Amino acid sequence: MHARSTMTAIAFGLAALAAVPAMAQDRDAHFDGPYIGGFVGTAANGNYNGRGLVFDNDGDGRYDDTVTTAAGANAFSPGFCNGRANSARAADGCRGDKDGLEYGGRIGYDRRMNNFVLGGLIEGSKNESIDRATGFSTTPASYTVERKLDYSVAARLRAGYTPGGGALFYVTGGASLAKINHRFLTTNGLNSFDENRDGKTRFGWQAGGGGEIMVTNNVSLGVEYLYNRYKDNKYNVSVGRGTAPANNPFLIGGAGGTNIKVADKDFDYHSLRATVGFHF
Repeated sequence: MHARSTMTAIAFGLAALAAVPAMAQDRDAHFDGPYIGGFVGTAANGNYNGRGLVFDNDGDGRYDDTVTTAAGANAFSPGFCNGRANSARAADGCRGDKDGLEYGGRIGYDRRMNNFVLGGLIEGSKNESIDRATGFSTTPASYTVERKLDYSVAARLRAGYTPGGGALFYVTGGASLAKINHRFLTTNGLNSFDENRDGKTRFGWQAGGGGEIMVTNNVSLGVEYLYNRYKDNKYNVSVGRGTAPANNPFLIGGAGGTNIKVADKDFDYHSLRATVGFHF
């Protein structure tokens, strides 16, 4: 989902809310008190910096090294892609990131002051999108890291405008904690590969906005957009000798092996949701 299509969908959703008959605008004061709700929608991976994978082969903890062959050539000269390799060869390309379903629930409290609303909420969500990065070596071989959000728990504030009490248009933002799972795939059958620090929780943040309208005295429907970002720079793959010869490119950097990471330290995605709320 590109930013332009996301914003277009949000604009259509908010326009639809604004077009609901005026009777919904005349309902008694809602968006004032506790509520519970749920949502379902789509999660689309954010823009990627295109660098693919990065390497530490001298053991200094900095991922700024070039993996070279015994002849001194760049072992990853075929390049990188934002996706999962179709084969061991770069010429065969990659399948892209996977956008997926997102769903969850929330509990919150709003305080209405004339036509303005301030509130907070706690929310849990899951989504099925997958972010991918691949590097190709001259062997030829491919190396892919996939990452997927297992779940997230967020606490956000929201502030909005409610003309007449029956509709609410708001902005929202806050902190979030997410568990991110990783998977490593390779066509290299010689070296050994050990994954480190997978499935850990990561801190991040969310920001966005949306709109809701009361369809009964206690039930609201709406649309919501969120941008989500988490710092994800701990997971890495340790490459060892396995059955490879001693002059294997992963072994000749000085540390006797090489660590691999995704170049993009941030795991980010866009959420576009349909929401339902039950107000008390």
